[in-house]
Amino acid sequence: MAKKKKKKKVLGKNLPEKFLERTEIIVGKSKFEMVRKTFVDKPTTFRVNTLKSSIEEVQRLLAEKGFKVKQVPWLKGAYILQNRSKRELTTADFYLEGKIYVQSLASMVPPLVLDPQPGEKVLDLTAAPGSKTSQMAGMMQKKGELVANDLNKVRFFRLKANMELLGVDIPADDWEFSLRMEDGSALAQEYPEYFDKVLLDVPCSGEARFIEGYPKSYGYWSEKKIKNLEYRQHKILMAGWSALAPGGYLVYSTCTMAPEENEMRISKLLERVGEHAKVVEVKVSGLKTLSPIMHWRERDLHPDVAKTLRILPTMEVEGFYTAKIQKLA
Repeated sequence: MAKKKKKKKVLGKNLPEKFLERTEIIVGKSKFEMVRKTFVDKPTTFRVNTLKSSIEEVQRLLAEKGFKVKQVPWLKGAYILQNRSKRELTTADFYLEGKIYVQSLASMVPPLVLDPQPGEKVLDLTAAPGSKTSQMAGMMQKKGELVANDLNKVRFFRLKANMELLGVDIPADDWEFSLRMEDGSALAQEYPEYFDKVLLDVPCSGEARFIEGYPKSYGYWSEKKIKNLEYRQHKILMAGWSALAPGGYLVYSTCTMAPEENEMRISKLLERVGEHAKVVEVKVSGLKTLSPIMHWRERDLHPDVAKTLRILPTMEVEGFYTAKIQKLA
């Protein structure tokens, strides 16, 4: 008897109704229609890789090749491509040489908030593909120690390739860089209360990257999937917290709208560690923001969650969530 073929799921062209209902609650009725229009393919954005080039050199190379760009007002060396395709940019010599790196604007925010400095010990616990890792290496001027970890084998080797291309792994005086492919909890046990700064850009449901009319970007979304991610995110957060030295700073971020993956995770951490944590108010001048969610599903969240950052989705910037917490002694 012939085996029955598994019926292929037909994906709808519109964003899931339940997702839209949740989004309206999150952003408010007055902003909902404006936000809904932002679920489109974003323009190509990139930043200068200061480990291999300079802002002045990249501006000259862009002009020579006929690329028109707009400077991002809140981050020096970050640009929005105006007149050519992403393919044209990523086949240019200066891209292939690692002098620039294509990265969404929202993704550039967490390193900016964490603000790693030369000489510090920094952990990027869920690092692949290395966008934020390389950004932090540039901010550190390759002085200090940076550990980049990712458990997923395929993603790890993409991280490794990017670190080679961008010059992060090239030895330098006073620079210690290591790549790891470990479970976050196991890695944290190896480095108890060691790092000055920890970045946790955790795996999430990716709601901010939905593109309406492109079902592959959202076809398998469900509230159940959000629920399944919560435990994993909490585990990563607690691992990062245990690896953070007293006095140090941790930044938690996601590219999703879901409060369960954002404010609720920070609220739970604060409830767990109590007076040992201080939420640092996050502000990025020039970025449009939303008020953090303080009440969700009949639950009031920790009052300090009000100091965290929700980026308002626009036609150029994805929605994003970022929280910065200091570990007190």
